[in-house]
Amino acid sequence: MGEQQVNEKRKNRIPHTYAIIFIIIILATVASYFVPAGQFDRVEVDGKTLVVAGSYEEIESNPVSFFEMFKAIPEGMSKGSTIIFYIFLVGGAFGIIRETGTIEAGINKVVRKLERREKLLIPITMFVFSIAGATTGMAEESIIFVPIGIAIARAIGYDAITGTAMISLGAASGFIGGMMNPFTVGVAQSMAELQLFSGIAFRFSVYIFILSFAIFYVMRYAAKVKNDPTKSIVYDLELKNKQQRELKGQNILPDFTIRHALVLLIIAGGLSINMYGVFNWGWYLTELTASFVIVGFAAGIIGGLRINNMFDAFVEGMKLVAFGALIVGFARAILVVLENGLIIDTMINSLAALIGSLPSTLNAVGMFFVQVVTNLFIPSGSGQAATTMPIMVPLADLLGIERQVAVLAFQYGDGVTNSIIPTSAALMGYLAIAGIPYERWVKFVWKLIVGWLTITTIALIVAVMIGLK
Repeated sequence: MGEQQVNEKRKNRIPHTYAIIFIIIILATVASYFVPAGQFDRVEVDGKTLVVAGSYEEIESNPVSFFEMFKAIPEGMSKGSTIIFYIFLVGGAFGIIRETGTIEAGINKVVRKLERREKLLIPITMFVFSIAGATTGMAEESIIFVPIGIAIARAIGYDAITGTAMISLGAASGFIGGMMNPFTVGVAQSMAELQLFSGIAFRFSVYIFILSFAIFYVMRYAAKVKNDPTKSIVYDLELKNKQQRELKGQNILPDFTIRHALVLLIIAGGLSINMYGVFNWGWYLTELTASFVIVGFAAGIIGGLRINNMFDAFVEGMKLVAFGALIVGFARAILVVLENGLIIDTMINSLAALIGSLPSTLNAVGMFFVQVVTNLFIPSGSGQAATTMPIMVPLADLLGIERQVAVLAFQYGDGVTNSIIPTSAALMGYLAIAGIPYERWVKFVWKLIVGWLTITTIALIVAVMIGLK
């Protein structure tokens, strides 16, 4: 009980994400009274609105009133409505898929296939969850699999950290890679006026490095623990859970049936059609949303869900993403205030001068670390995209950086540190359900984060050098 109270106190010390964004809205409003108003000329080129370099000039100020500040919130919701409903409906579709039990049954199937080949369990589990992270943006959704991961890890001589890492860092690797992540890359590219999921080959290449390093890191730690259990960062906690070392709960995992196989085929087919539609039929958020909903309902029918269960799961799926969906509109309110106060271009001009003082190949790295810092305060990927991309896109234009690189800087800045920052809802959920103290997880994961930061920094420099579009 005392431990729970300590955790609550720690949680209360961290400002709520919505509170942080509202504070930024207030600061933006106050800034409209003091920051000089200004604007760039903009032109339309190939369907993109581009900022004209060197055209910035100061204009008459237009401070935002108290009432206009609050009015900006519903205006932000309205302007972000396409993305908001996209997140809600895609979340609902994946809620139905989860309800079919296909993911749990797939894990059960893999575990049974890997008897006496335990070393393969870590890379295969991390690969599977990375695919989910890269294609569906799986993060908080994977929390429910942590107890299964821990039970399996303990059964083959590893510890709770290994079991948690197999699930969480697998999903995180895919989330960072983000080849078809609808909640980060999809949202950011739509705001940057880029073709959805363009640059997929480059992202895939970087994803391979990110996932491979994570697998190596977790396997190295797991081998050390298996050889000498006292090397476990949570050795004292493992002693307390010694009676749970035998694999329990195998029977709570459903058997893999033909229905589950068909659901997997529907998901794979749906993702393939989405890819084809984006690159050949000009599909955008509306078409992708419709496609995901069809996939979800088809999976529910084939998975044997009754109609009421299907829609309960649909609503539950939307509930899980409500935090991230609505934060898009809330964050858009910041943009509304900055635009109405005529100071957003002044901010862009100042950032361009600051980051532009770096060597050209490091401009994108500067943008990347701005996103890393922002992620501490706005850990929601879609919320951070809505907050920062309206500034980063014209900034990239001014610095002569491809917009695709600006999206990469956001994507990596948002994703890499989610596995260590205390404001990450997914991370704190993993640790709470695993019973791992935050400081011990930091001790385990910090070197991995440094490695990921190094990989993504190099990737950004390469992207600038090759002019990734």
